[in-house]
Amino acid sequence: MSILSAANLGQYFGTYDVFHGISASVPNDAKIGLVGPNGVGKTTLLRILAGIDTPTSGSVHRAKGTRLGYLRQEAVDAFAERDNTVYGEMLTVFAALRAQAVQLQEMEARMAGGDMTEALFEEYGAVQEAFEHAGGYEYEIRIAQVLEGLGFSAAEWDMPLGHLSGGQKTRALLARLLLETPDLLILDEPTNHLDVQAIEWLERALRAWKGALLVVSHDRYFLDNVVDHIWEMSRTGIEVYRGNYSAYVQHRQERWDYLEQTFEAEKARLEKELDFIRRNIEGQGVDIARGKLKRLSRELVAIQQLGFAGVQGKSWMETGVGGVRMMTVDEAARAIKGLERPVGRPPTLNMRLQATGRSGTLVLRTRNLQVGYPGKSLFESADIVLERLECAALIGPNGAGKTTFLRTALGHLPPLDGEVTLGASLKVGYFAQAHDSLNPEQQVIEALLAERPGMAPAEARNYLAGYLFRGDDVWKPVGALSGGERARLALALLALDGANFLVLDEPTNHLDIHAQEVLQAGLEGFGGTLLLVTHDRYLVDRLATQIWELRDGCLHVFRGTYKEFLAAREQAARRAKEAAPPAPPAPAPAAPAPARPGKAARREAETLAALEARISATEAALAECERHLQTAGDAGHYTDLARLGHEYTATQAELDRLMAEWEALATVPV
Repeated sequence: MSILSAANLGQYFGTYDVFHGISASVPNDAKIGLVGPNGVGKTTLLRILAGIDTPTSGSVHRAKGTRLGYLRQEAVDAFAERDNTVYGEMLTVFAALRAQAVQLQEMEARMAGGDMTEALFEEYGAVQEAFEHAGGYEYEIRIAQVLEGLGFSAAEWDMPLGHLSGGQKTRALLARLLLETPDLLILDEPTNHLDVQAIEWLERALRAWKGALLVVSHDRYFLDNVVDHIWEMSRTGIEVYRGNYSAYVQHRQERWDYLEQTFEAEKARLEKELDFIRRNIEGQGVDIARGKLKRLSRELVAIQQLGFAGVQGKSWMETGVGGVRMMTVDEAARAIKGLERPVGRPPTLNMRLQATGRSGTLVLRTRNLQVGYPGKSLFESADIVLERLECAALIGPNGAGKTTFLRTALGHLPPLDGEVTLGASLKVGYFAQAHDSLNPEQQVIEALLAERPGMAPAEARNYLAGYLFRGDDVWKPVGALSGGERARLALALLALDGANFLVLDEPTNHLDIHAQEVLQAGLEGFGGTLLLVTHDRYLVDRLATQIWELRDGCLHVFRGTYKEFLAAREQAARRAKEAAPPAPPAPAPAAPAPARPGKAARREAETLAALEARISATEAALAECERHLQTAGDAGHYTDLARLGHEYTATQAELDRLMAEWEALATVPV
């Protein structure tokens, strides 16, 4: 059953056609990743599906009662009218539960004051049951889990919303949406402002999500871990693939190959038909030739109107094409020659990374290295050895010093202590995250010719076309390029160098998924050594032979693949969990004493009921704290384990106290 469907959507801005012919549906339990080249209109489509914008044509139908949550790509203007703190904003999600809590407290006060009517007891029981069923004893723990998971430290919970940065506002909006649990969650680039630890937490949360999910993301590893369908969007429609991102890549290639082969076969068939017509149009078989020409004319018009893929396997009745004027032989020949290949395969980024010389076996070595600036140490490093043809991936949170390490390793910045040694016969190619080596005053073609002064302008234009700078794009000022265009230009200049040691700082930032795939293929075929700083776990998973992790003020070296690194991290978390002392068992409650008669019995029953409610709440909090401890241990959040251990101990002590109080009251003699 679909909770949302779109039929023949189109969006135009003046004469500019963003997209048209978009039709799709969202099943009530699907997790869908929406992919497509930059500029195809993915964000525009999400806003239409979310009901924020109105399409120029077509319609959107939402199942009755469907609750929908939408996360925009940048939430700088979010919470503009709300005078609240981060934690206070999360509490607004549970306004109804908090009202029920107040209602329960009021009823408890009435009972404590002597109101012991049967009606009040029944009302209290009904409200308490509804409160517990809706998560009334757990919502504060849920808030803490979500805020911590998305990277908000406890010190930030009381920050006013108006003081948050744009990235913090986006994370706060995402946190509120997760707590609201809508039936359909629509997310536009949710990982943009998250570090790897927070992304991994979000992946686990979305895998357990009980509603439907529609997400746009350039993070291929995230899509692999979260979605079970891929929508591939073009300007004329959506192609649906089952499975995660890796399955989509495989099936997409199979579909492209099938369409290409079928196109070539069909074009050959049409040319064979035309050849028969040419040979017989004026001979004895003129009637047969004219019949074939009339049928060929209808087929060519249908292809022109519907596209090649649109007529495959359809009868003429289904295509709706009829009453077509019979073409001449020359017109049919021109139509066949002008047939367009099926839409699907995007423009190809022609990237070739070739090492022009062989380096020595040793590429990079460090000993007792300390990285930072005078008076400011960032981290110490385990000793490193990087050899020819290896790929090291440097990972860690933002601000930990990854770029500073690259500058230190390349000799641009002296180490605070220790030594860095670069190997012999190295030619280093450095891709800076900020692309600060590009001159914003130059045109694109000028930037290329500055690197290769002897290159002819025509050759330069052909080279830039391979990086999708075509036509007037080559005359654009570098300062006017988008982030993705600047990244493509930087890669184009890097590929000229013939370096045998590539040092890449966030090379996939701003690249759409297809450009990421091309870069990955180029790096997989590179005949030299790689050092990557990247949040792109898919790229790390495909390339890395060493993982260098910045954590707790130290650079830790793991020799192995990313999958092996994750497995080792999970094993360490399990060992830490097994080494933790077991929680003491909760004492069993004693059997309650016989009820006392009259008002005394009712007063005692009221007190017991209130105590039992508090015991239930504390038991739920203890169970949730235990789950939180397990999650932190499994995820390797070692800094959280001590704090959570204290919280667990305090909660257990409170439960013991309440149980002792309940036992004393329940066993008081009549």
